Amino acid sequence: MSAAVLLVTWYGWYHLSDIDDDITTTDVIASSVTEQSDGETRKPLDGAVDILLVGVDSRTDAQGNPLSDEVLALLNGGVADGTLNTDTMILVHIPQDGTRAVAISFPRDAYVEIADGFGKHKLNSAMARQKNETAQRLRNEGVTDEARIELESTLAGRRTLIKTIEGMTGGSVTVDNYAEVNLASFYEVTKAIGGVEVCLNQPARDRASGANFPAGRQTIAGAQALSFVRQRSGLPGGDLDRIVRQQVFIGALARKVLSTGTLTDPALLSGLMDAVKKSVVLNEGWNITEFAGQMQGLVSGNIQFRTIPVGDPTDTWSDGNVLPVDPAQVRQFIKGLATDNNPSKAPTTTTPVGPPNSAVTVNVYNSAGVNRLAASVLDMLAEKGFRRGDADSAAYADTTSVRYAPGERSSADNVISALGGNAEAVEDDSVPRGQVQVYVGADYAPPDQSDPASAGDTGTKITPTTTSAPPITADGVVCVN
Repeated sequence: MSAAVLLVTWYGWYHLSDIDDDITTTDVIASSVTEQSDGETRKPLDGAVDILLVGVDSRTDAQGNPLSDEVLALLNGGVADGTLNTDTMILVHIPQDGTRAVAISFPRDAYVEIADGFGKHKLNSAMARQKNETAQRLRNEGVTDEARIELESTLAGRRTLIKTIEGMTGGSVTVDNYAEVNLASFYEVTKAIGGVEVCLNQPARDRASGANFPAGRQTIAGAQALSFVRQRSGLPGGDLDRIVRQQVFIGALARKVLSTGTLTDPALLSGLMDAVKKSVVLNEGWNITEFAGQMQGLVSGNIQFRTIPVGDPTDTWSDGNVLPVDPAQVRQFIKGLATDNNPSKAPTTTTPVGPPNSAVTVNVYNSAGVNRLAASVLDMLAEKGFRRGDADSAAYADTTSVRYAPGERSSADNVISALGGNAEAVEDDSVPRGQVQVYVGADYAPPDQSDPASAGDTGTKITPTTTSAPPITADGVVCVN
């Protein structure tokens, strides 16, 4: 039996090694960093790996071939308008030991300074702005080969996006690897592995994305997977809820791919490799076989999902509706998450995936007998983006508790995190859906305001709108909007 297991495992890894020869690559990393004096490309000084995962709305496959009308119709892909926007940007930081990771989402509408002198615009336009400018410059120089123009302009756009993300970290992170997926990726990859399990708080229907889901737990694959991660119309938190969708999807996908069943099943592994080859672009020099072996430690480890702090939606003259960003606050936030000098100092408390704070109504009850305690706690939670409910008194309690409706544990945990982590979550079927009740007990102490997420006060009131935790280590699937 041991010999048979070894043989199957060897077979899987043997065929996995083929992917490094056939996958579509780009030299975006090697060309965008300064080479060392000996001519070798820079390597992470601390041994950590930082991966920029980008989802583009391209209507082509990884090789640049247009998707057929039939496929676009199946995926609700719409009509290409010639603009290459990046709708998903996630920076995945994996420390040297490879046993944990933090995935930091950057909202597409974040209003930031675009690298290479393009000024302040929505983050999702960084790649397109450089791509369009480079393409025009090449044509002005007399280049007529459209394939060359497409290749060089897309590469330039990718580099600008990487530099923009690195600039937002304040130098605390440099991107070591780059992975780009397109509309077909979610379709191909989820079909190859038999789908992933997700859970919704309420039924969801949206014509624009093709979403049509019942409430509760369900397995999605193919076109359903793409609809799940693309929908934002009809969600309480709009694009921020879509980010949460993407985070739980990636967590479920990681859990499925890193499971022993996938990497030891030749048929599943072969289908997965074919899907990746068709729909994923990676930077040159990224050895996927070696990386997959290192990531096996994450099976029993920790993947934490977070989102950079942004403010409430604001209208601008040139970019329309945007999410304001405090650069100093974002730098501090990312630096706190990406510090690996001592693995034992990694975050020990996390908040599960849940709805944005603005979608949760909080009622606070004073159970400690302290004058105006309920009102002050409610004010603090409202400042963190929660919807203001009632403040009242209640029977005395030694400990602080947070009561939530069945299936909405993530909302309670987000409130507990905002309270500093010192509270007990209690399921209570008398609590209305979408609400949380906080009973502030005698043990309550105000949260430490030096937390990276609330640091860097530069006059702009910006608080994290979504936080999330590692679905890969969670016992079961977390329900989201």
